[in-house]
Amino acid sequence: MAITQALDVLGPDAEGVQPVFITIDPERDNKVLADYVSAFHHSLVGLTGSPEEIRKVANSYKAFYAKVQDERSGEYSIDHAGVIYRMGRTGEYLGFMPPQTNPDRLTEVLRKNLAR
Repeated sequence: MAITQALDVLGPDAEGVQPVFITIDPERDNKVLADYVSAFHHSLVGLTGSPEEIRKVANSYKAFYAKVQDERSGEYSIDHAGVIYRMGRTGEYLGFMPPQTNPDRLTEVLRKNLAR
């Protein structure tokens, strides 16, 4: 995960960053969220809630996601964008990083944000 790699590169400065992962699939993720989050940087926090609460948060950030049913298998997947939202210390929106942003670019942007 690019966030983990960027935080590792930041070293002690990473203490100024609080990464948060919010599940968009609480039906499945609530059972495995703690294990998933523990596989990344030690400061990563995993959040969940009811489907209604998650939808409200997603809508407030204009984050798209949709459940897609596979009619053959009966299983489903979640179609979503893997956007990283950057927020300031007081909760102000600073911008976002598109999916697949490489760790070097993320480190660069985080350093600039931490310098403010």
